[in-house]
Amino acid sequence: MKPWESFRFCPRCGAAAATAERLVPFRCVACEFTLFFNPVVGVAGIIRRPDGAILLLRRAKDPAKGKLGVPGGFVDFGESAEDGLRREAREEVGLQLDAVEFFLSHPNQYTYRDVTYGVLDFYFTARVELTQSAQALDEVESFVWLQPAAISSDELAFPSLRHAIQRYCERFAPSV
Repeated sequence: MKPWESFRFCPRCGAAAATAERLVPFRCVACEFTLFFNPVVGVAGIIRRPDGAILLLRRAKDPAKGKLGVPGGFVDFGESAEDGLRREAREEVGLQLDAVEFFLSHPNQYTYRDVTYGVLDFYFTARVELTQSAQALDEVESFVWLQPAAISSDELAFPSLRHAIQRYCERFAPSV
């Protein structure tokens, strides 16, 4: 189900939706309230060590439980994408990121409690020093450091992540 399909009543005045069709944006015929359904912003970090290996997390929860991901999540209100990634890296693996740089964006879908949300994922590259040690924390079953060429795309959790890792390998793997 798409988010707008669950609106049967206006969130402002409570009037019943005028038609069986859910329109994007939602427009209430009673009070003229308009609600846009824009994608949410997700951030993800391709974090590399000095030896070129990148950090992959085994997801502890659905969606894609048991698949590999990278540190990341949704950006909070009032937070920049870079700060959101730094926060997620601390929460998920206890790492402080160095040299966070925008890499690419890619559309994605994220299903949570039977509702599929449109997401615009912003991928960043970042570095960590060997003196830092990652640990599996929030929503992380385990983690592994792999050279980019050793990553199996079948193991990756999301289509946008497969796209990002492929582009990363094309751009950076020959030089690391």
